[in-house]
Amino acid sequence: MNKLKVKSLAVIFTLSITTCAFAQNTNKAAVISADEQSGNHLINGISFTPDGILRTYESGGTKSIKVESVPVVTNKVETNTESSIGTIEKLSHLQFKYAMLLNVDVESLKNISLLGFIENWFGTRYRFGGTTKKGIDCSALTGGLLLAVYGFAMPRTAREQYDATEHLDKDSLKEGDLVFFNTRGGVSHVGLYLENNYFVHASSSQGVTISSLEDPYYSKRFICGGRIEQ
Repeated sequence: MNKLKVKSLAVIFTLSITTCAFAQNTNKAAVISADEQSGNHLINGISFTPDGILRTYESGGTKSIKVESVPVVTNKVETNTESSIGTIEKLSHLQFKYAMLLNVDVESLKNISLLGFIENWFGTRYRFGGTTKKGIDCSALTGGLLLAVYGFAMPRTAREQYDATEHLDKDSLKEGDLVFFNTRGGVSHVGLYLENNYFVHASSSQGVTISSLEDPYYSKRFICGGRIEQ
C-alpha cells in the first residue's frame, strides 16, 4: 500500500461565507504564526482551531474543513487468525495536523513527543533571555526541546550551541538537528530542524513558530546545521 498522503484524506467540508483579515508576514516567509484574536495557528492562509477544524482563507470568505480521526489500513498482517486482514491503526490529531503543515506523509511523523512539545509552546511570544511561557528566546526553546524530547543537555546561547555541535550542510539535515542563522552578525539565531526543510524556532516577530529554510529571509541568513555529537 502506498504511503498515505494528507491530500487523500476523507474530510468533511462546510462552507461559511464570512469576511476575514489576518496578519500578513512582513518578510513573506512561509511560516506558521498565531492569530492574535483567535489564537489559531496560521500557515499560508491555513488555520487550526483546538477542536480540529482546518480553515483556509480565500477571497470573499472562509472554507472550514473538519479533520476527522481517519483509520488507516496498513500492510501489517495479524497472526494467529484464520484470515489475514490489515491491521487498522488510528493516527493522532497532531500527526494529521503537522503532516498538513509540513506537507509530508502522515506516517512519517512518528515522534509524538516532539509534536506535543511544539504544540505546547506554539505561539509563545518571544522575549530575549526568556525561558517561560511568558516569553522565550530561540536558544532557550531549542535547549528545552532537546532536553525534554531527546534527553540532550545543551549550553544556553545560540553561539554556545553552535560550538557544541558537529556542523552540517542543508542537504544533510535530519529531525532533531539544529539550524543556525546570522540575523544580527555571527551566530545569532537557532532553530530545530523538523522535516521537508521546515524548522521550529522562537522568532522575534512571530514567537514560537515554524518556518521554511527555503524562505528567502532564512535562506540568505542560513549558516549551517548542527548535530549533537554522540
